[in-house]
Amino acid sequence: MAAIRGVETMEQDFYLFRQLAFVRAQTLKAVEGISEETADLVPEGFRNNIRWNLGHIYVVLERFAFHYIGLPQQLPSGFKERYEFGTSPVDSTVTGPIPTLPELAVLLSEQQDRIREALAGRLNEKLEQPYTTSTGITLETPHQFLGFSLYHEGMHFSVIKLYKRLLSE
Repeated sequence: MAAIRGVETMEQDFYLFRQLAFVRAQTLKAVEGISEETADLVPEGFRNNIRWNLGHIYVVLERFAFHYIGLPQQLPSGFKERYEFGTSPVDSTVTGPIPTLPELAVLLSEQQDRIREALAGRLNEKLEQPYTTSTGITLETPHQFLGFSLYHEGMHFSVIKLYKRLLSE
């Protein structure tokens, strides 16, 4: 019975990693062909732009996948201050280089591999301190964090698509 449960867990882990890869591929595909200038435009009535959404997706998944389980995050200089929850390019005081779209694409692509390598076999570990999101859901394992990140990235993917449409009119 334990062997069957182990196989089921491995299949669930594999499926979660496939979902993460699928969602990330869709996000990256959505920004293909967008110019650096367009990526920085903030549509009227909004506080963020396409570049911010990409950086935010990266920063939040770094925190969800690595920070809460006690693993080091790979955050380029200024990323936390520029792309964390509650920040905006409209009122940013962060100085330093802003990542190009190709740089963000590389970071987002490589992040998937690092997550799979770091968390394979650890997805069901309980955290010492559960985390409650701004939406009110409490997360206790890396599996739960990664599952929630699918919702989070999907939400920002939808915003990116909306911004593309608004900015092309």
